[in-house]
Amino acid sequence: MSFLPFTFYYYLFSLIIALFVYSNTRYSYIKIFPFFLLVTIIAEFLGLYFAKIHKPNVFIYNFFTVAEFIFYTLLIRHIIRNPKAKKIIAWCAVLYTATSIGNIFFFQGVQKFHTVTYSLGCLLIVIICFYYFMELFNSPRSEKLLADPSFWICSGLLFFYCCSFPLYAFSNFWFGFKWMRKSFTDIINILNILLYSMFIIAFLCSRTRKYISSSS
Repeated sequence: MSFLPFTFYYYLFSLIIALFVYSNTRYSYIKIFPFFLLVTIIAEFLGLYFAKIHKPNVFIYNFFTVAEFIFYTLLIRHIIRNPKAKKIIAWCAVLYTATSIGNIFFFQGVQKFHTVTYSLGCLLIVIICFYYFMELFNSPRSEKLLADPSFWICSGLLFFYCCSFPLYAFSNFWFGFKWMRKSFTDIINILNILLYSMFIIAFLCSRTRKYISSSS
């Protein structure tokens, strides 16, 4: 297991926290997270193991990242309230899936990372997160943001994909610099740790509070 980086154990820690709050949360989208995190851990383990034994692993990350974008898209769709926006997001998810699969099989190839559709996925998540915040701040209801799990999830996704978009969109340019090739993985790992830290905060915020009344 020496080939497993720190981020892998951080994913495991996130899964443990998600399972810890599973039966003590009223948010249905939080209850889906353990399944997603389990798939994430399996995909990451297989990708790292294939790299360890010097076998191609790009196809694993190609299909996993497409599934990841669809999961996040539908997650935010569940959180927002506007029915028209929900319908548009659902169609975007369908179109993105078709475009990504077509790109992976017919253009960039299964054994090459789908940088084009990955960048499109980053933009899609960023736009949907922006809409979420517009809806949130225009809401007439008073919201305790720091206690709202959706706020932490969307904040994490917005930050992660705003930062990762230029890295992948201009990856051919960045990889022309030797120092950037060495730093690329480290930067992505740091971004992942920040993202999953936001998820952990969201999980903890989602716990249903139990109040005990004392009889006098």
